[in-house]
Amino acid sequence: MNARGDQSPIEQYFAGCDPRSRQIFEAVRSAIASTGPADVRVSKSQVAFRRRRGFAAVWMPAQYLRGEIAPLVLTISLDRRDESPRWKEVVEPRPGRFTHHLELRTVEHIDDEVLNWLREA
Repeated sequence: MNARGDQSPIEQYFAGCDPRSRQIFEAVRSAIASTGPADVRVSKSQVAFRRRRGFAAVWMPAQYLRGEIAPLVLTISLDRRDESPRWKEVVEPRPGRFTHHLELRTVEHIDDEVLNWLREA
């Protein structure tokens, strides 16, 4: 809460969510911070990270889906298609720009491989 008692945009985004989502988000935010400074932009659908351009975002599938789903999805934009079997989905929204979606179920999923992708992004 800020001095007026209002919630920050991040607190608002995660209000009422599965507590694991916020815990995993904090681990993602820490991992991104370890790669250098980044601007954070919060919308209704995601929390995005930018430097010169957007390079990563997190979102909660529970906003849209029901059933056995991951608490958080990390989306990373790369200039190439990465062939790791860990990706849930990889799309090319425009030529030469690939969006990779990774389901995160625990903090431990944010490992050295993920850190390398974040550095590359």
